[in-house]
Amino acid sequence: MQILPSASLAPFIKNYTIVTIEKDLDNEVFYPSGYVDLIINISGGFAATIINGKQNDTPAIELLGHLTLPTRLSVAKGTSVLIARIYPYASALFFSDPLSEFTNYATDMYDVALGENRDLYDQIMEKNDLLSKISVLETYFLQKLKKNETRLKKVSIVQNLSQELFRHHKQLDLPFLAHHSGLSERYIQKLYLSNIGISPAAFTSVVRFNKSLDLVLNTTESLTTIAYDNGYYDQAHFIKEFKKFTGITPSASRNSMLKNDTNLQHAVNIGF
Repeated sequence: MQILPSASLAPFIKNYTIVTIEKDLDNEVFYPSGYVDLIINISGGFAATIINGKQNDTPAIELLGHLTLPTRLSVAKGTSVLIARIYPYASALFFSDPLSEFTNYATDMYDVALGENRDLYDQIMEKNDLLSKISVLETYFLQKLKKNETRLKKVSIVQNLSQELFRHHKQLDLPFLAHHSGLSERYIQKLYLSNIGISPAAFTSVVRFNKSLDLVLNTTESLTTIAYDNGYYDQAHFIKEFKKFTGITPSASRNSMLKNDTNLQHAVNIGF
């Protein structure tokens, strides 16, 4: 079940999703989404992410940063989570920067700010219905937005850079982006690392991966066609990039039943 944010938060929050796992999942492939997710465990059930071989049990509140490494997911049947999916350019409005500190980590938010996040969790859990829980979360985000208003200009710059990048190019052309925006290549790199958490090149790769992933899972197009249509040099380049993010090949992903398993899966295209 997905619920859209309020008008004030719509430019920064993609949606809120409530997910209840209907069967045990063990060591399932977890795809990089290109978003940053704030995940609230509202059932007390067990869930864990395995990133770079390290297991992180899902705490009360978790911030899942950008993923660029093969990742696995284990979840116990009956576990319910509330997910706030944040646009990649907007994360710095709600969390401490640089966002690169959260990349390839599932961070326990109690370790970031214990009192604040414990209060947030307690307020969410005091509410009995989903809309009331989301209302608490919206209040939290609006307070953060007001506190970090000075970051809005840089966030807007990163958003515009990303829109320009994917309007014209399937591959990163940093010199073009710098010339078109009037910013230096070094400054663009710094903006992405601070406000998104990964470099422009890595971000481009994640977005391209997600676009190709949708075709792998939901069409019968050949891998060669998918590769060329999404800006990969050839099928070998596509397979290499796909395995870098997931640890498996595109054909293995297509042949698996993973696409039918759970809405918690991060196979979601980026939309600006």
